[in-house]
Amino acid sequence: MIARRWRYPRLAIAIGLLLFATGFGARTQTAAPPEVVWPNRESRANSDDWLRLHHNQIRQLRPRVLVLNFVNGLSSDEASRRVNALIAAVRESSRYQGYRSASAAPFLDYQVFKLVNLANTVPLPPDQRLDGNSSDYPRPPDWREGMVNFRYDELFSDKFTELYDVPDPNRPSKKLTLEEMVNHGVINEVWFLAVQGRFGAPQPCTEVKQAYDAELRKMDGRFVQAGFGIANEQPFIGRSLRILHINPERGPGCALEHLSRAMEGMAASKAVPYFTRYFGEFAGFDLKRRYSLPFDSLGGRDGGTEVDYPTRSTMKYRYKGEYYTVRNYVAAGGSVLFPPSARREFDMDSPLTVLSAVEHFRLHDGENGKDLTEPWSSAKFARYRGVANDCMGPYLVYWRQSMPGLDNKALDDAGKPMRNWWPFLFY
Repeated sequence: MIARRWRYPRLAIAIGLLLFATGFGARTQTAAPPEVVWPNRESRANSDDWLRLHHNQIRQLRPRVLVLNFVNGLSSDEASRRVNALIAAVRESSRYQGYRSASAAPFLDYQVFKLVNLANTVPLPPDQRLDGNSSDYPRPPDWREGMVNFRYDELFSDKFTELYDVPDPNRPSKKLTLEEMVNHGVINEVWFLAVQGRFGAPQPCTEVKQAYDAELRKMDGRFVQAGFGIANEQPFIGRSLRILHINPERGPGCALEHLSRAMEGMAASKAVPYFTRYFGEFAGFDLKRRYSLPFDSLGGRDGGTEVDYPTRSTMKYRYKGEYYTVRNYVAAGGSVLFPPSARREFDMDSPLTVLSAVEHFRLHDGENGKDLTEPWSSAKFARYRGVANDCMGPYLVYWRQSMPGLDNKALDDAGKPMRNWWPFLFY
């Protein structure tokens, strides 16, 4: 058997499990204190009713993440460095309008429960090295080019239960499966590091999510694919679970892009109708309704063509070979791939300036109760280029800070305070 080196000492794991065991199975609904952190002694598992019942009282989420390193040649220390860089970027991105207030508190503060180093300590034979990932990497046995090369169901298997090596606090001789770790609130999310190569890649970020009705009540037995990439073999375990792929050859901004695309996927899935209702408006996915365009988002224009902005409040696009002009156009908050001034997908460095209401989303602080508009350009997120470098990361820190977060002043359709969007991640 190949020897493995654990990144975190068993004592730390035992302490975490002890905290979990003190309330094992407890689901008593009691009044929450005015300021509270989740997970806590009352609730620690994804999809707990406690989350929706105390949504507006939560001051911070500290989700526990299980990290798996499949990359041969990547040490546990290096894997930790990459994970911590992503945690820092996510933390910064959850500071509501942090670009305006240095005192804005971070709402998402991920905690590494355990880093499991699955890299081979002895080099593999040349014919088994493939893309540079471990022999424990769960490849489909009949993989063909163009297929996703990761079997998500394997993470729930007995083999991986042994690799995780997390003892059941109530029965020390037994090890917890991934399903048990999630259902009992030992962990809330899974991240894994794996190299992408010519032998394929995993999905960027999957989630099999519990479905809710319009009143935010769980719909028994109903679940949806709500991530960025579908993994039909990932089982529904009675609670939502997000699984993120981190490419160690790229910067933290790329993983942040995966997490942000998964938020778009969550909105599209309609798992949480409240979130779906307002996210589309924020991201500019309602252009048909707002401007009578023939598509909902700018991704619907003719492929390969650029959007133009002749003036700050004029947008020009091509559709079915014809050019159309939209006057009095105000860019919404933008989507993951399409910042407010973007001419095409991934155009993070557009030199153009447009009018946008992204920093005033549903604040109704402008003329006649509309959201105030301001000139917007890529200079808005320049400060984050060192926080989440690579891919769309710098822009996404700013974009996520602009979403209704902790202590936001946005209003919903009923004129009531907008719910903080971040707790929906763990509904």
